[in-house]
Amino acid sequence: MTEAEERKPRSDEARYDPEITSEFAVPQGLELARAAAEPETTSEFAVPEGLQTPQAPSAEPEGSAFTRPRTYSAKDAPPAFTPAAGMPVVSLVKDAPWQDRMRTMLRMPVAERPAPEPVQRADEAGPAVPRVLDLTLRIGELLLAGGEGAEDVEAAMFAVCRSYGLDRCEPNVTFTLLSISHQPSLVDDPVTASRTVRRRGTDYTRLAAVFRLVDDLTDPETHVSLEEAYRRLAEIRRNRHPYPGWALTLASGLLAGAASVLVGGDLIVFVAAAVGAMLGDRLAWLLAGRGLPEFYQFTVAAMPAAAIGVAFALAHVDVKASAVVTGGLFALLPGRALVAGVQDGLTGFYITASARLLEVMYFFVGIVAGVLMVLYFGVKVGGTLNPDAALAVSKRPLIQIAASMLLSLTFAVLLQQERSTVLAVTLNGGVAWSVYGALHYPGGLSPVASTAVAAGLVGLFGQLLSRYRFASALPYTTAAIGPLLPGSATYFGLLSIAQSHVDKGLVSLAKAASLAMAIAIGVNLGSEISRLFLRIGSAGKRRAAKRTRGF
Repeated sequence: MTEAEERKPRSDEARYDPEITSEFAVPQGLELARAAAEPETTSEFAVPEGLQTPQAPSAEPEGSAFTRPRTYSAKDAPPAFTPAAGMPVVSLVKDAPWQDRMRTMLRMPVAERPAPEPVQRADEAGPAVPRVLDLTLRIGELLLAGGEGAEDVEAAMFAVCRSYGLDRCEPNVTFTLLSISHQPSLVDDPVTASRTVRRRGTDYTRLAAVFRLVDDLTDPETHVSLEEAYRRLAEIRRNRHPYPGWALTLASGLLAGAASVLVGGDLIVFVAAAVGAMLGDRLAWLLAGRGLPEFYQFTVAAMPAAAIGVAFALAHVDVKASAVVTGGLFALLPGRALVAGVQDGLTGFYITASARLLEVMYFFVGIVAGVLMVLYFGVKVGGTLNPDAALAVSKRPLIQIAASMLLSLTFAVLLQQERSTVLAVTLNGGVAWSVYGALHYPGGLSPVASTAVAAGLVGLFGQLLSRYRFASALPYTTAAIGPLLPGSATYFGLLSIAQSHVDKGLVSLAKAASLAMAIAIGVNLGSEISRLFLRIGSAGKRRAAKRTRGF
């Protein structure tokens, strides 16, 4: 036997030799016929041999969880799940403002939302989803940057999507980020887009133009194409402010002067407060042109009025120096951001509310730093400023009502409002101060309660005017609360701290914070009361802003 034959295994002996086989070897004579290709090992869930059902050839393999199943058919779709209690019937009033209709739909679960209205602008191929989402985000960006509340921004974004046939959309708004997601059906992949708000500006004329655009998009009788909507949006962005820079500077001076009259100032105090506020405004513009953050702009803008008040005290001029400083503070207090922040918190947008209130706190700290440095220096050099002067406010009803109306008028100019809304907001501010004065001085009601009631009327009237014009309520409420802002309480708290009376200062600052919260809550409550009694938006029970306490 050759060497090659010795190395060749003997298959018969190797197969049946018990020394080289295991106990699982097939006994001799029971060999099974093996198939040409042995199948791979499968699990216990594999279909037994002989029970395979014929499968239709698939055009493409199943991918993600959102891929349509092979048994899906639009004609033979499986029945939708129906709760045991049935689907609730929700009817929306057709002639209601789009804000109320969209807010009502956002506050109900997705499964309970009514079917979308007939789409007016969708062609046979369907809407261009990415472009519609981009238009929606750009509109939401302008609204959020203009100071609109988070819930109203979401309502506007939802309205734009539904107007172009995208009913399964979910917008999400935070302080600096906007996102929206659209899923055509439960078996389709969602499309998500986002946009960051990097710059904010106060221009209520632009805000009103965006509201008119959304109103036209949601109007079933108005056919606005996607290209036309983009063109109008570009015009809104390019539009210049309605008031020039010199008018804004003059308005800030008149606002400070009117505020000084509210707290007991005379003509000399009016002029001094106006000059200080205008100097602070110009300094803030100079710092803004150099790229400094707003914190330092507020700090520097608060110094001139405080310096003029300290100069009067050092010169022993027989005027109310405290009224000069208080007037300068009125022109800087961030009432717009405060109302928007509290409104977001009351409607359930806690992240956005926290960010807005943090912004208000930074602005307030900047104002405090600027005024406190000047007051501390004035006290050290011998200035005699009296914190108890807060109790000596002269009662001049007609003059104070006129001053409150002038304050609201100039505040509206600073907010870049449309000229057609200035008269209404001026009258609203006069009504607010009249109610506050009647409740506080003759009625003896506390300042916080009087402020809350007056702010509630401001919110109620502002909401009614916005419904009449199908516009935002901010232009009718923000400027009207100007006379109610806690400028005097803030100043006297800072003065007490500068004179080393920290306890009295903190008490006065706590009072200022209470007044600010009363203003914001009163405005929001007035708006909600108007929606509650007008019953526009839903035929049934109105849902809360967010689910609370688990039910």
